[in-house]
Amino acid sequence: MESYYGMAVLVGVALLLTTGQCDVSCKGTDGRAGEAGAPGRDGFPGVKGEKGAPAVMDNGPVDVGVLLRLRGEGGSRGPQGVMGPKGYRGHLGPAGDPGEPGRPGPAGKSIGQGGQLSPQQGRSAFSVIRTDNSYPRYGQIITFQKTVVNTPDDFNAATGHFTCRVAGVYYFTFHSVAKVSVCLAIKSDVLTDKLGFCDYNRNNDQVMSGGVVLQLTVGQKVWLESFKEQQKDAEAQDSNEKRIIFSGFLLF
Repeated sequence: MESYYGMAVLVGVALLLTTGQCDVSCKGTDGRAGEAGAPGRDGFPGVKGEKGAPAVMDNGPVDVGVLLRLRGEGGSRGPQGVMGPKGYRGHLGPAGDPGEPGRPGPAGKSIGQGGQLSPQQGRSAFSVIRTDNSYPRYGQIITFQKTVVNTPDDFNAATGHFTCRVAGVYYFTFHSVAKVSVCLAIKSDVLTDKLGFCDYNRNNDQVMSGGVVLQLTVGQKVWLESFKEQQKDAEAQDSNEKRIIFSGFLLF
């Protein structure tokens, strides 16, 4: 009886399980995604790692790029190179500050009692003669072949220049003799224009003179030149005898 009763219970349970199963069309509703949680707190710093071992020299190929990034110790100063070409001149810069006054110069030399030149120092005179028969070329300084007086060598006959050595007032004069028309001029650093004189041919010897008083400073020059005005072209080829005398001396 008890066996029959147990069998009936098992059969009932089996039927209950069979009628409780869903077929293929039986489906439940999907659930929604959960929300993101709040961010967590930062963690604690980690423990410092141990110091690494020293690098070992590699016997393999060297990476040049790495070597260039590594800065070694400074080497010794090399020799100076060859100077390069001169650069272009730059713009003029602003004026600098005034410099300090220089040291006093050496004492000057005495030139005689009471500031006057001694008789020997105050001498200056010359007189020279041109003996060349050729016509003096236009616009060129006349040179001279014979020296009559030249004290103390203030006149250079080879260049035709008188150079002032003693500042003062001088008198200069010339005389010329020729059978053709001639124009001569006394020229100097102190004259802005030429001081010219001309004498034109009248089929005989032409005598011409000229003179001037000039106040000169040390280093200024005086000379004689030929210039063209109304002379004929053929006269410049004349080779007859000619004489030109040029003289000068210090007045005071």
